[in-house]
Formats: sequence, C-alpha cells, structure tokens
Amino acid sequence: MSPHKHPLLILASASPARAALLEQAGITPDAILPADIDETPQKGEHAQDYVKRLAAEKAQTIRQQRTDAYILAADTCCWVRHRIIGKADDHAEAEAILELLSGRRHRLYTGISVITPAGQQRTKRVETIIQLKRLSKQEIQNYLDHGEWQGKAGAFSLQGRGAAFIKAIHGSPSNVVGLPLMETLNLLHGLGWHAKDGLTHA
Repeated sequence: MSPHKHPLLILASASPARAALLEQAGITPDAILPADIDETPQKGEHAQDYVKRLAAEKAQTIRQQRTDAYILAADTCCWVRHRIIGKADDHAEAEAILELLSGRRHRLYTGISVITPAGQQRTKRVETIIQLKRLSKQEIQNYLDHGEWQGKAGAFSLQGRGAAFIKAIHGSPSNVVGLPLMETLNLLHGLGWHAKDGLTHA
C-alpha cells in the first residue's frame, strides 16, 4: 500500500448509532457491510466473553469478503442478574427487559474487533456500569410507544428519551450508545490505521 494512500475502513455493523459515533470522531467508513452470524450465547457464557467472541466472528466473516481493508466490528449486550440481555425482538420483550433493569445497576459490555489488511486481528472488551432510576409502568409504556427500544441492547440508549432513565454512568458514555470511541480509535491506531486528515491520530 502506498504511504500516501488512505487505508480503507469497513464497518461490519448495521447499527446507525455506531456509524454516527464514528462520524462524530471525523471518521466515515469506506463501506458498511453488516455481518450475518449466529448470535446465540453459548452455554454458561459470560457477557464479557460473549461480546468479544461475536465481535471477532463478525470481523472474520467480513474479512472473508474483503482483504483490502481494515475491518471494524462490534457487539454490545447487557449483563444483569447473571443474564445476557441483548436486543428485544418485540414490544413485549422490550417491556420485560425494562422492568428487569428498572431501579437496578447493570453492566453494559461491548466487544470491538479489528482485522488489518495483512490479517492481524485484535479484540477487546469495554465495560460501562449503568444505574437506572426506578421506572413506573407509565414511563415504560410511553417509552415503548415511541419505538426507541428497537435495535438497542437492553432496550434503551443514552440517546433520545432513554437518557432520562439513567441515574449514573461509570465508564465510557459512548459505549452506552453502541461504540466506545476512545478504545475503538486506540485499537485502530495501534494496528496502523489513521484517518486521512489525521484529526483522530492518537
């Protein structure tokens, strides 16, 4: 690769929030190619291992299609009461998740994985602890009616109306949105990828 050529970056995620976070950091992926993999947790798998495994598998899946670019993949889930909580499939499941998280502290884990054009891969996990206020049934229903729960791990996000539910955050705020930016950029930079304009150079 020419030293003057911008290294290609592919985001292996369909999440608009992750793409938006990268945009905030001045990064526009050259392509977005979501990876379709089996996201079923393995028996006895802890959330921090689960997200690392899925992020790595997503990156490897897209790597099979593209070997000319850096591949960035991520996966996020909640861990509460020894349970992995991912995205709700429907309104009823989202309601049950919010009732479970109401008034409780839980952990949000994101696995991030990067593969270089040369095939080198690194994967790490980022943890954020979140305390939600106690939610009334009416607050839960009002939130669900607006549809913001869709596609969100734990059925809520720091963005939009869900921000009003968060009593405290310990750790990366951008992790709650879907991608821990500082850790992601450090991982990319450590593997030799830098934005074309240099603005995000660590």
